[in-house]
Amino acid sequence: MKLLTIPLVSWENGVWMIGVFAVVVVVLVFSVLALMNSGKK
Repeated sequence: MKLLTIPLVSWENGVWMIGVFAVVVVVLVFSVLALMNSGKK
């Protein structure tokens, strides 16, 4: 039963990776929206 106490996920690294990925996705979405809205009509 000692195998069940070993954490399978490093939560510190996972939280940082998810946070960085979320920031990159938000920046990309806003940049695409800004480029779409800045076009000449």
